Amino acid sequence: MDLLDGRLKFRHLTLLIAVYDHGSVVQAAESLHLTQPAATRTLRELEAIAELPLFVRVPRGMRPTVYGEALVGHARAVVAEVRRAKEHLTGLRQGQEGTVTVGTLLAGANVLLPRAVARLKKERPRLTVVVREGTPDVLHPALLGGELDLIVGRVGPAPGGGEALRQRMLYREPIRLAVRAGHPLLAEGPAGGAVTLTDALAHPWILPVEQTALRQELGALFVDRGLPLPTDRVECTSILTMRALLLQTDMVALLPELVLRDDEHLAALPVELPSVGRTVGVTEATHRTRTPALEALLRHLDEEAALLRASLGGAGAQG
Repeated sequence: MDLLDGRLKFRHLTLLIAVYDHGSVVQAAESLHLTQPAATRTLRELEAIAELPLFVRVPRGMRPTVYGEALVGHARAVVAEVRRAKEHLTGLRQGQEGTVTVGTLLAGANVLLPRAVARLKKERPRLTVVVREGTPDVLHPALLGGELDLIVGRVGPAPGGGEALRQRMLYREPIRLAVRAGHPLLAEGPAGGAVTLTDALAHPWILPVEQTALRQELGALFVDRGLPLPTDRVECTSILTMRALLLQTDMVALLPELVLRDDEHLAALPVELPSVGRTVGVTEATHRTRTPALEALLRHLDEEAALLRASLGGAGAQG
């Protein structure tokens, strides 16, 4: 097998992706505006080049083999890089057009990213910004596969892609226990004492999902305090759903300080969470070429992060 002998063409890769996505040669051909015989012939050529079966026929179409599963990931990355090259050339020629696609982690860019995007759009109104929210186990593979240009949100010492990903920290933000304004726990604690984490367990909780670092830190804190995780709980990744639940119930949730600071309907409980916080930053694919659109967004992210660090004082210093 030699994929660099000149026989492998771009049309082979686009068809491979289309058949994988549609599960059918017929539908793949339609999506690429090809005839079915042409699509079938192209797929056979690709399997001959690879010297491996890439799909098997099933009653309702085509199913990828283990070799097809492996090759389609590389094909997506190649197609994404070619698309990025086109955007790069367009950006260099026109300077104001293109697309930047950003992944954001749970509540990871609720303040930073909107401010940076607003500044970017004011500067370059014809630039398209696509924002997708998810957890690291979803966003990191998408970044490596070329579906995202950047991830903005919580960063840590060991990204899932190892050396294939690089992170840059922008500021550190405390995490607070959040409740609605007027929540019973905001009144004086039991017997005139201060409100504690144990007191908060008397109410339902909204927890981060298990795939997040915040959930792991919270679990470690409960273990350290000798407390069980709340059994009456909702696990949620949507900041909008979390806020709605907090406003309508007596639930308790973990929210970044900047979110609470700008929301007069929510308040922070006076409970210290010294081991729970988040360092906000950006994650990129190590060997990915930056487009002008991405460079512009990164510049605005840096500028807005500097303002947020100043507003957070000592807690917002870069980690």
